[in-house]
Amino acid sequence: GTPAPARTVSLQTDAAAAKGFQKKALEGQDLWATMETNQGTIVLKLFSKDAPKTVANFVGLATGEQPWISPKTGERVEGKPLYDGVIFHRVIPGFMIQGGDPTGTGRGDPGYRFGDEFKSMRGFDKPGILAMANAGPDTNGSQFFITTSTPTNLNGKHTIFGEVVKGYDEVVEKIGNVPRNRQDRPDTDVVIQHITISDAQP
Repeated sequence: GTPAPARTVSLQTDAAAAKGFQKKALEGQDLWATMETNQGTIVLKLFSKDAPKTVANFVGLATGEQPWISPKTGERVEGKPLYDGVIFHRVIPGFMIQGGDPTGTGRGDPGYRFGDEFKSMRGFDKPGILAMANAGPDTNGSQFFITTSTPTNLNGKHTIFGEVVKGYDEVVEKIGNVPRNRQDRPDTDVVIQHITISDAQP
């Protein structure tokens, strides 16, 4: 048989063509994310002015506005949030918690990659910073981490695009200290149930 046509997606970075929260992110409007997990709720302020494309990616994958490729089927997914049901697959006490991989392995992505955004010169100067995980320069996808430390050695290596404004002690630290295996994967899944985006602080 003939090979199936390649399914391709890319990050929406055109503010004129974008809709909804992706458009607001690309235009630099302040946005917030309410992340419900099975360990409690984390509220994050997103830095649209500093990292518009990175925030557009996160809010698009949270709401379903951003298309992605299902790692299970290879099909293009539209209108369905990538992050719903995805786990924090890597937690390291006194460092950070990492999630957002649709495969739950640390090797997955949304079917595209996009560039770093470092123009703000923000650094990892306090805990509770939201940043993109990557595999080197300009390899951002859907994986992110929230710090429980101040890893300033990561400055200029991982795009910072938000910070925790609620739920740090009660939820982020709790997730950071769950029992885990030698690969730093929690013994019991820590699940992102849903992420709600808003343009006013919840």
